[in-house]
Amino acid sequence: MPRPRKWRRVCCLPESERFGPLDGAQSSEPVINMTVDEYETIRLIDLEGLTQEECAMRMSIARTTVQGIYNDARIKLAESLVNGRVLWINGGQYRLCAGDEIPCCERSCHRHGRRDLE
Repeated sequence: MPRPRKWRRVCCLPESERFGPLDGAQSSEPVINMTVDEYETIRLIDLEGLTQEECAMRMSIARTTVQGIYNDARIKLAESLVNGRVLWINGGQYRLCAGDEIPCCERSCHRHGRRDLE
């Protein structure tokens, strides 16, 4: 029996959950679904400039797990940008940081309460 998946800690939810082409053309391609934990790795590594190891500490998961999540997220992001497909950010196994955990991102944790979603 496989080991249960570990909850990934996320400091904040995205301001917008849906991104896509502005030209109004409706693509027959299905939307690309990015999970909230994939979004968080992009935010921490690419926007905040953290290493994968620092990201793993913030999310309370292994560095190798971060590497896999990050690679999947970048593929989805590239596919959305290059092929003009809608990117939808939702779902995943995560919990929002309550701001009282170490390490904590401090800036955004305190805006949100704890929320567990599947």
